Amino acid sequence: MLAKLRDSLARTRQRLVHQLEEALSLHSRIGPELYDELEEILITADVGLETSGRILEKLRAKVKEGREERPEKIREYLKEILVDLLSIPAPPVIDKPPLAILVVGVNGVGKTTSIAKLAAYYKAKGCSCLLVAADTFRAAAGEQLAVWSKRLGVEIVRSREGADPGAVVFDGLSAANARRTGVVIIDTAGRLHTKANLMAELQKVYRVCTRNLGDRSLLTLLVLDAGTGQNGLNQARIFQEAVGVDGIILAKLDGTARGGIVLAVADQLRLPVVWVGTGEQPGDLRLFDAREFVAALFD
Repeated sequence: MLAKLRDSLARTRQRLVHQLEEALSLHSRIGPELYDELEEILITADVGLETSGRILEKLRAKVKEGREERPEKIREYLKEILVDLLSIPAPPVIDKPPLAILVVGVNGVGKTTSIAKLAAYYKAKGCSCLLVAADTFRAAAGEQLAVWSKRLGVEIVRSREGADPGAVVFDGLSAANARRTGVVIIDTAGRLHTKANLMAELQKVYRVCTRNLGDRSLLTLLVLDAGTGQNGLNQARIFQEAVGVDGIILAKLDGTARGGIVLAVADQLRLPVVWVGTGEQPGDLRLFDAREFVAALFD
């Protein structure tokens, strides 16, 4: 599985770490020019200007504290800084059923596939699962989730296209509570996060969830496409304000050279990455570990 994570980070590693190594090889000592090059490398990997500045500030402090001038020490210091930055604890309820997981995100980020991976994860742990197809705005959404439910051997609650998504969520939670289902995973419409009326509908779905949980905990997860760049940060900020996001599922990591967005989200919003998608198969979902992630990125 660690090899799979390394493979998924190959393009980001090419953009970030390989350029870093090249920059370090061109300098005999740590100085202003090297810091400028490092900032450019971080920004082009979609770490963003603000977070890149903070990382470099911490790097300068470590260099000063260690009284180091050798460029090769930069690699070691950067790894320590990134591990610290990404070490935000995941919500403890992720492995404490009964649980309801509200999955949010815009269209095209890999939300449906991520839901299937979550179901496979919990089923492998011996938990009963129920999928709730509350994306009633997109014709194919319920059908796609139904295909996954059949493939994975888990139950699904769905309704017709155009049905009230809040009513579907109510029915799903009622069924799960009556059957004592361990984990309920709720799909939602792929909201365009700039549309206020659609975000209001999502808030309504969230309220239905909170009122009908029974004895289960609620976990709200935002699926982010690792390749969306700084727009991913905007998405995370607006969804967090709307429904109080508890953590991130980072999808499509294997298809981008711009995985640095995970650093910006952790730094600026203090949101933990909970899972990382490393491929298209149901088993291609990995619980996020900051030290492991940075090791796979650099090594």
